[in-house]
Amino acid sequence: MSIRVMLVDDQVLLRTGFRMVLAAQPDMEVVAEAGDGVEALEVLRSTAVDVVLMDVRMPKLDGVETTRRICSQPDAPKVLILTTFDLDEYAFSGLKAGASGFMLKDVPPAELLGAIRSVHSGDAVVAPSTTRRLLDRFSPMLPSSGKDPQHKELERLTGREREVMMLVAQGLSNGEIAARLVLSEATVKTHVGRILTKLGLRDRVQVVVLAYETGLVRAGGGAAQGF
Repeated sequence: MSIRVMLVDDQVLLRTGFRMVLAAQPDMEVVAEAGDGVEALEVLRSTAVDVVLMDVRMPKLDGVETTRRICSQPDAPKVLILTTFDLDEYAFSGLKAGASGFMLKDVPPAELLGAIRSVHSGDAVVAPSTTRRLLDRFSPMLPSSGKDPQHKELERLTGREREVMMLVAQGLSNGEIAARLVLSEATVKTHVGRILTKLGLRDRVQVVVLAYETGLVRAGGGAAQGF
């Protein structure tokens, strides 16, 4: 079955270019388009979509709020934020709103296609280290957690799962976490899956965001004391 993609961007020329790239792929089809967030939400009410390519700067309703509304729905499509500038505050806000990642609009076509496939399969397309750089830059926008980590959300996790979560938030891959904790990579993957399930998170990007919001990881990538 083809990956059903929706293009949301107020620039018709950009949508046309993306549509041409995606149309050449045997496993993808563009099933819907919209020029702003209001139109996108309306179209999604009647159209089944797997992945939304979302611009952030649009009239009527911007991509961040549109992403938030989409991701709050049950069985929501995955959202991939498209931004013009690297480390843009809109990308940060989009990740917090529930997007599975972000990419620059001038990304090579092969990378864009790979990102769509990754998001569709359930992976995040932003490297954890890149997400961490975003959070380090915009950490003042996070709710203040005081001097000590807030543990309410984390009480559902075992000690090992909190340890894995901390390393995910510090930008380590599954392989690197496995080496650090002397575990198999399959075991680490299982732990990550349990973390996502217990905390109701969609992907590793949201693990990183929550780790910062709870104080498990401090701005700069360091672990909070006590972990």
